[in-house]
Amino acid sequence: MPSAMEGSEGGDEGEILRYEETEDDNVSPTDLSELLKEGTKESHDRAENTQFVKDFLKGRIKKELFKLATVALHFTYSALEEEMDRNKDNPVFAPLYFPLELHRREALAKDLKYFYGEDWKEKIQCSEATQHYVDRIHHVGQHEPELLVAHAYTRYMGDLSGGQVLKKVAQRALKLPSTEEGIQFYMFDNISNAQQFKQLYRARMNALDLDKNTKERIVEEANRAFRFNMQVFDELDKIGRSLAEEAQDGGVPVHDGKGDVRKCPYYADTQGKAGPGCPYHTAVALARQPLVQLILAACVAVAAGAAAWYVL
Repeated sequence: MPSAMEGSEGGDEGEILRYEETEDDNVSPTDLSELLKEGTKESHDRAENTQFVKDFLKGRIKKELFKLATVALHFTYSALEEEMDRNKDNPVFAPLYFPLELHRREALAKDLKYFYGEDWKEKIQCSEATQHYVDRIHHVGQHEPELLVAHAYTRYMGDLSGGQVLKKVAQRALKLPSTEEGIQFYMFDNISNAQQFKQLYRARMNALDLDKNTKERIVEEANRAFRFNMQVFDELDKIGRSLAEEAQDGGVPVHDGKGDVRKCPYYADTQGKAGPGCPYHTAVALARQPLVQLILAACVAVAAGAAAWYVL
């Protein structure tokens, strides 16, 4: 089992948690960490195979969609960490309380400030799928705190594992600054070794005084947490399909002339700015001018005459 030299509990603020090299030699199939690993394997695989996650891993992620995903994370972690703070002295959760190492609210606030500006709080709202997730977390924290470990395990262990892959994909695909702005969520500066920290966290989970029935309920709740995440992914995927395709070179795509002009990305991007309008609509407006039509007709006549001469 792993052991820590010092954790955030009682440690000086700003201290980095360090760990001794240990092996999980004493893990038992009845340990909570093993029950969660085996009991959520199918849910984990399904979550990884949602369209949103598959596209993300391939680098096919629109910036606007990434921003919305960050918003969803903000509301999710705000709820989770509020309930963790509420239960920090509760024996059923206290050993897993690592605010300095794990909490993501401040990091997400920095990301949202980068994407939306200083007034980001006024520009975001909780989506329907995310709200269902948030409501469940609050219910658990206030009425069934022994199940809170399921939500913490599902989120933080994932962030320290696959989340680090997503960080690199997002930075490359969205051309985010090398200074790591926009991806602070994925940065765990107070964890010196992610693998060893995960070993410590699992050891703390296994040391919780829980009966068999409670462990089974925690596994069931972890699967529920995966389902909530998948619902958020599906919601984001639907939004992604409705968004206009972003230009590959980072520019603004041209409106195709269909539907509401206000939904044209070019139109939206240039509101309040001096400069030309949407290229499509500018071209259409010019084509409707009598003089332009006369010139176009003359050009067509000349082209037709040239073609006829060539054929003869």
